[in-house]
Order: sequence, then structure tokens, then C-alpha cells
Amino acid sequence: MKPEIVTATEWDAAYETLLAKEKEHTRAGDALAALRRRMPWTKVDGKYAFEGPRGSTTLLDLFEGRRQLIVYRAFMDPGVHGWPEHGCVGCSPMADHIGNLAHLNARNTTLVYTSRGSQEDIARIKSRMGWNIPWYTMIPDENDHAFDNDFGVRDWHGTNAFIRDGDDVFRTYFINNRGDEAFVNTWAFLDMTALGRQETWEDSPAGYPQSRPYEWWNWHDEYGDREPYRWFGDPTPEDRHDPRPPR
Repeated sequence: MKPEIVTATEWDAAYETLLAKEKEHTRAGDALAALRRRMPWTKVDGKYAFEGPRGSTTLLDLFEGRRQLIVYRAFMDPGVHGWPEHGCVGCSPMADHIGNLAHLNARNTTLVYTSRGSQEDIARIKSRMGWNIPWYTMIPDENDHAFDNDFGVRDWHGTNAFIRDGDDVFRTYFINNRGDEAFVNTWAFLDMTALGRQETWEDSPAGYPQSRPYEWWNWHDEYGDREPYRWFGDPTPEDRHDPRPPR
């Protein structure tokens, strides 16, 4: 089923109507960002160990001397679907969309990824996938306690923001679940098309092509015909933050 077919003049009028709502959305996003800048900070007192290409390092070291730090927790971990050839099929598209970090660095901000996979495994996967991201291994203590336990990313992906004042580090914000969509411009491109993301949760006209969310995702070097699989498992009923859809 197709939407109404109109003249170019009628299309322009419809576009102007929707553009007004687009601008409202943009202004609402600006207002939300302003609230983030006014969030309180909380001091990070824990000592967190990491390993990078140059050896052992700390959370403070990850700043690389800059004022701000963004840390994305990616599941390039033993045991995830696709290991050891790949990491998480959801985190991988995130990494695909990381561009030249010089622009972030110019605003005194460092971006890094961190996982529980070894540096050897991470380097191999980065080479295969063509990623050029500073990527660190979380080193747990004798109780298997590491960075991910304290910052909301032990079981799910998420992005934490930090700022430093001298050697003092503070947590300033956290984004996870659909909030991380802002870092994947594939969704933004699809959202401006007539068919959208083509997923069943979307409010689309009757007859538009749709498939279940997540299940069509794949590593960029393995797209092709295949049966959908639930790489992400089934939701945990008692976990209200579990983003997975039911089977």
C-alpha cells in the first residue's frame, strides 16, 4: 500500500508541516543536552585496571591528558555469539560508525572502547573489521570485579562520560539501551526514508516491509541470506532494564 500521491506543490506543503515538527524535535534535543550539562558529578574512588596496546593502565590514564573521557563498553568478550572470529553482533555496528576521533580530541575529549576480551583477541578482530578505535581490556580483581560492575555495563552495553579535575575523576552521565542509537548513523539514515528501519515495532502504513528488531543485524562482512537467530537470547523477566524483546 502506497501513501497518497500528490503534486510537487502539495508535497512542498506537506514537507513544511513536518519540518516544523522536526525543528521542535531539534529544540527539545538542545534543551535535553543543556540539562545534561547541569547534571551533578559523582567522584570515582575505585581503582580500575585496564590493559592496552602499551601495557597496564588506569582509568585516569585513559583520558590521555584530556579533560573529558567517553567510555563505551563493547562485548568483545569470550562466550559471546561469534567469538572468537567476531565480537557481539550488536556492538559491532557501533564500532563500524566510529569515525576520525581528531574532532572529539579538538574539544578536549577522548573516546575509548573497553571489553573483557584479551588485547590479542581485540587486535585480531579490529584488524578483520577495519576498526581504528583505542580499545582496552578490563582487568578484574580476584573477585572478578572490574570497571563494568560499577558503571551499569556488566550485562549490557552502555556509554559513560567522565571528567577530570587534576587527578580526580568524576562520572557525569550515562547512556544505554536505545540512547546509544545516537552513535549509529545507520538508524538516522533509515529514519529519514519512506520505509524506515523496517522493524515490527515501528508505526508504519499497512503493507510496509517489516521484520523483527535485532534479528536482521549481522557483522558487516557476513551479510547475506540466512535464517534469523536470536543472538541476544531471551529477556530476563525480573530485569526491568532488559531491552530484549520477547520471543
